[in-house]
Amino acid sequence: MKVLVATQKPFAPVAVKGIQEIVEKAGHSFALLEKYEQESELLAAVADADALIVRSDKVTPAVFDAARQLKIVVRAGAGYDNLDLPAATAHGVVAMNTPGQNANAVAELAIAMMIYMCRCQFTPATGSEVQGKTLGIQAFGNVGRLVGQKAAALGMKVKAVDPFIPADAIRAAGAEPVASVEELYAGCDFVSIHIPATPQTVGSIGRDLIARMPKGATLVNTARKEVIDEAGLDAVLEERPDLKYATDVAPDNIEALKEKYGLRVFATPKKMGAQTKEANVNAGLAAARQIVDFFATGNTKFKLN
Repeated sequence: MKVLVATQKPFAPVAVKGIQEIVEKAGHSFALLEKYEQESELLAAVADADALIVRSDKVTPAVFDAARQLKIVVRAGAGYDNLDLPAATAHGVVAMNTPGQNANAVAELAIAMMIYMCRCQFTPATGSEVQGKTLGIQAFGNVGRLVGQKAAALGMKVKAVDPFIPADAIRAAGAEPVASVEELYAGCDFVSIHIPATPQTVGSIGRDLIARMPKGATLVNTARKEVIDEAGLDAVLEERPDLKYATDVAPDNIEALKEKYGLRVFATPKKMGAQTKEANVNAGLAAARQIVDFFATGNTKFKLN
């Protein structure tokens, strides 16, 4: 079987080497396409591939049309909105992600952003501490649980809401379960967002929800920019000069927000939640192992479609 790694934003060299070793040791062939600029390059490269590993690369219906031998595609990372799942299903291709492999990197960034905003973006102004504050975690999966553990170690009280995780499981992980998203926002000094971008969540966090937050609260988004209603965010920041917003996924109106609200708004220059050497390697190697296991045993544990 031919395994293609196609990444506009390349893996670290050590990750590429590790992926190749895993693939070839299992008796498969390895191919690499990096820093491509046009989808046509991907379409040509994937034409004879049996498996595909991507990062944030968009795997569109056109890619599936071109990949006539493709049996599996793995997104090296947790988010998978770059994979067209209906198209994968229509073409009989198994789509997977690698949940948990970059969770610690994202969790560390979320905590760092909280502290950064508390300290007025490290300007000379008098800031505050996270110790003694209450953190609300919206979605208590791999990343959310790690954020909660790190926050608790800093002396924060942790609350969480997740419709897919039982209250007892949230308690067992050291957080206090709350009944609703509205209750979470109303009762926390910080809220850290970890929901995926789905038809149900896109634009779901807006003016009405954010306005419930207590005086001086900070909203931190290391998930997807699409879950934020940007017009609603702008409106509530204007109405509530005590609120702050920090994000790893800059909204389309970020420059206007920074001009209007100064140090109350922060966005990383590019999405960098998973941009650590460790996460880069972990996700790539996990993707390779999942493909090898799929061909050897038919394992579809992380199937998305």
